[in-house]
Amino acid sequence: MWGAHFWWRTLGPMRAYSLHALQTTPAEDTRTMRMAQITGAWTLAELDRLPDDGNKYELVDGELFVTPAPSPAHEALAGELIWILLPYVKAQELGRLVFPRSVVRREGSEVEPDLMVRPVTPTRPTTWAEMPTPSLVVEILSRTTRRRDNEQKRAFYLRIGVAEYWIVDRFDRTIRIITANADDMVCDTTLVWCPSGATEALHIDVPAFFLAALGEA
Repeated sequence: MWGAHFWWRTLGPMRAYSLHALQTTPAEDTRTMRMAQITGAWTLAELDRLPDDGNKYELVDGELFVTPAPSPAHEALAGELIWILLPYVKAQELGRLVFPRSVVRREGSEVEPDLMVRPVTPTRPTTWAEMPTPSLVVEILSRTTRRRDNEQKRAFYLRIGVAEYWIVDRFDRTIRIITANADDMVCDTTLVWCPSGATEALHIDVPAFFLAALGEA
């Protein structure tokens, strides 16, 4: 267990207080997280010093977000979507389907999407900042991540040039498609994805996807 002495030495007293207030229970949907008031914005250097303690730490425009370990429902949805996306991404040579703990690091921010598709570059980057911008990012909503997925992370993804952003809402059993130059599309029947470079579209039966992952509503 990381003690208060560690936080005091590495991040200072205000950061120590803030991280203590961010402690949560293990399941992501047990309760909403309590965010303490902090002075000043968080930095990537401070983010890099946080422990590998089972939580997911993300930084968007100076604001730190902490997500506890995912629930079984969250992982079931991610797993089912991998089965759907992987053969299509490979067949269409769209790049690589990437899972946590791969991150997107841009403009002093760092996020860890639930799933993303990244183009393949001629040479392998050596840092996260050098990795290409994803063509698709997928986030699976929980009660604790709803606001950040719909607000801060949405703005960040569109700003850095992510072509398409999906928000999987297991409570409504919908998938929201977000792009920079069109109104949001909320899919509850069929999702059609035809990214740049693809020769044919992917069709996802949305009710069947949720049924396979979660069972009957």
